[in-house]
Amino acid sequence: MDAYIYDAVRAPRGKSKPDGGLARLTPHELVKQLVDGLAERHGPETVRGAESLTLGCVGQIGAQGGHIALVSRLHAGLPPAVRALTINNFCVSGLTAIGLTAQDAQSSRDDRLRLAGGVEMMSRVPFMGDGAFYYDDPTTAQALRYVPVVLSADLMATREGLTKADLDRVTARSHQRAAAAWKRGDLTEVISMRDADGAILLDRDESVRPGTTEAGLARMEPAFAAMGAQGFDQVMLNALPELDRIDHLHSVANCPPTSDGAALALIGSRAAGERAGLAPKARIRALAEASADPVLQLTAGFAAMEQVLERTGMTLKDFDRIEFMEAFAATPVKFERDYAPDIDRVNPDGGHLAMGHPMGATGAILTATMTAGLARQDGELGLIVTHGGSGVGSAMILERV
Repeated sequence: MDAYIYDAVRAPRGKSKPDGGLARLTPHELVKQLVDGLAERHGPETVRGAESLTLGCVGQIGAQGGHIALVSRLHAGLPPAVRALTINNFCVSGLTAIGLTAQDAQSSRDDRLRLAGGVEMMSRVPFMGDGAFYYDDPTTAQALRYVPVVLSADLMATREGLTKADLDRVTARSHQRAAAAWKRGDLTEVISMRDADGAILLDRDESVRPGTTEAGLARMEPAFAAMGAQGFDQVMLNALPELDRIDHLHSVANCPPTSDGAALALIGSRAAGERAGLAPKARIRALAEASADPVLQLTAGFAAMEQVLERTGMTLKDFDRIEFMEAFAATPVKFERDYAPDIDRVNPDGGHLAMGHPMGATGAILTATMTAGLARQDGELGLIVTHGGSGVGSAMILERV
């Protein structure tokens, strides 16, 4: 595939609460600071000459309404000729935005670089803040088999025969690895976010808890049985009559913290990079988008992963690094059990269970982590896997160049 990543950067992830590290900023300001960061690295004209800006964003209302990619383009001072596109593909939106941009760069005769990524400020637009009709109307929810995604994680745990100890193990590991990565201090993909006076507001992922242990997590009770009892458990049992109950195992700590964050990649063909005087950091070898049953929704990321591996003839053993989205603790446990990857190569710098999940930005964040991570470890091949609610998934293979 003749599409390359010339750089990829991200903001640190802030807690989605009024006093969170990024809560004083707007989503378009996060994007602007990433645009400025790329301009500082590669020159203002390189960034201003981009053909397009594509952003994934889930909560497209309020502070994120009004076509957030267009608002961000205006706020960043990019020229009017830069096309803007905002997309919502739930929690895989950021990776979908990068994938669509890569396909556009490959097929177009326009040899200009492109900007793609995602943004989500959940301190301003909370989870399900768009108030979609099928979230709350029982008749519609049942007809469409809508289930809150965390309950689908409990369903996965039930079907796979997981224990809470399994969930706590991967959660503790995520925090410990993330804390070790920040202690090393070499996460060059992260651009500190600043206030209007230039003072640093946040320079590291805010939700990481270095002292997290399995013993401490074991004391946290499962949190979502009452939600399931509102009728959602019955929707899942109707879909899977072989089950007689749903075992609710996930505690709040076994869920990725809702967060504020953004990420942005500079993408283009080989010719576009040469025209800008840039050397690529990675080639996008392959990508896949997948859908799954809305009840078994967190299986879509696995389906996308299997598609991209089948298309390339690769196996998990071929990859030096895997960024596997920790949608909820059940998903990495299933990944380990069913696919037996080299776990030292999976999320070596921690994952979403520790660092947080700014929904529309997540896939782009993992792209930035992968691009810089392959360089850190002198690796060649990387696999990114993302999952989203109601059965959407996306996967991408990167080759360091």
